[in-house]
Amino acid sequence: MSGPNQRRAIDAAELHTLIAEDRSPRLLDVRTRAEFETAHIPGSYHVPLDLLREHRAELRAHLDEEVLLICRSGNRAEQAGQALAAAGLPNVRVLTGGMLAWERTGAAVNRGRVRWELERQVRLVAGSIVLASVLTSTVVPGLEWVAAGIGAGLVGAAVTNSCLLGNLLARLPYNRGPDRDLTEVLAQLRAEPGPAARP
Repeated sequence: MSGPNQRRAIDAAELHTLIAEDRSPRLLDVRTRAEFETAHIPGSYHVPLDLLREHRAELRAHLDEEVLLICRSGNRAEQAGQALAAAGLPNVRVLTGGMLAWERTGAAVNRGRVRWELERQVRLVAGSIVLASVLTSTVVPGLEWVAAGIGAGLVGAAVTNSCLLGNLLARLPYNRGPDRDLTEVLAQLRAEPGPAARP
């Protein structure tokens, strides 16, 4: 997974070994609060992608050691890596396959209240709009173009490896939970031991 626009990667098996040997990098989970609360790697720090992008310079000052970024499958972690690299943090890596790959290994996961992951929400909203547009177009001609617009948006999301609808859904209160501010994140980064030192 190396390339000009991709971070150096660690796969789930390698991370499991590093944690077992007390050599783990600092784990930053950049998913939404809802996703993090549903399941996360023990010892990881929750730093939502939007907050990380907005405050990357301040965060960089507290991230001198090696950092491993985690999201659901790797896309948001790559975006976070680009933001931190632009802020001058050279030792940023990404967990290949994200939480999906980690959970497939059967490794330890802290679980909380189950909520739908962002990708599932995108499929529900996009599918509902397409279905409603096509069905309603039998009564109101022209609404089928709304479905076409959603299809074009999904194609664009695949080509650019980003998702406007996902970014919008991530801002909903359901996904955000109580606002996480920079002060809270920095206090956690300063006060808590690294992930390898935690039980």
